[in-house]
Amino acid sequence: MATDHLERGALAGVAGGLVYGLFVATVGNAFTAGLETFEPDHGHGGGLAVSDLTTAAAGVGGGVLWGLLFGVAVFGIAYYFLEPALPGSGATRRFALAAAGFLTVSGAPWLVLPPQPPGVEQSLGTEPRMLWYGGMMVAGATVAVLSGLAHRRTAGRHTAVRAAATLAPLALLAIPAALAPANPVHGHVPAALASAYRWTVVFGQVALWTTIAAVHAWFDDPELAAVDTDYPSTAD
Repeated sequence: MATDHLERGALAGVAGGLVYGLFVATVGNAFTAGLETFEPDHGHGGGLAVSDLTTAAAGVGGGVLWGLLFGVAVFGIAYYFLEPALPGSGATRRFALAAAGFLTVSGAPWLVLPPQPPGVEQSLGTEPRMLWYGGMMVAGATVAVLSGLAHRRTAGRHTAVRAAATLAPLALLAIPAALAPANPVHGHVPAALASAYRWTVVFGQVALWTTIAAVHAWFDDPELAAVDTDYPSTAD
């Protein structure tokens, strides 16, 4: 049983990582290349076609590796132990786990340290950024657990009440976000493009988690997994 969970998690992760990698190789890399033109020392070297091909391959490969990691760790191992505690059933459980994974790995940390485009310098040093990122990951995981508990405690209540109770713990993330040190950034990228870059990164991560959850649920579809062993009876 555990091996089956790991296998399904790995396959779903590869599928999600492939979608994410293709997004990075096409949209993400093109956007990043455009932003790099705002750097003062930006130059144009030779071998552009080879460089683009290598960058695209690295984007796809990196996306697959990230997807495989999340698929095995979250949908292979964590889902195996947490399945009974997850809200809903079937695909709903997968998407709930995907939302918790996104909140833990990206959503909560980005409240303090949002993605920055290339060429942007941050005031905080690497060590404090890593500490705050790790701390916000813990905060995100904690809030995800509290949301799950609130969902269970409000079983039988009106849908609106249950939804409000489930989402209420998210407000707790405002506390560490407000206590985080300021991190002014400096660079030549216009603010509008920097914001668009961040939303592009967010979209890519949401697509990654959503695809993994959808494929994982598809693998567990009884119509796909079950083998029809019912044969019509025949009279001798």
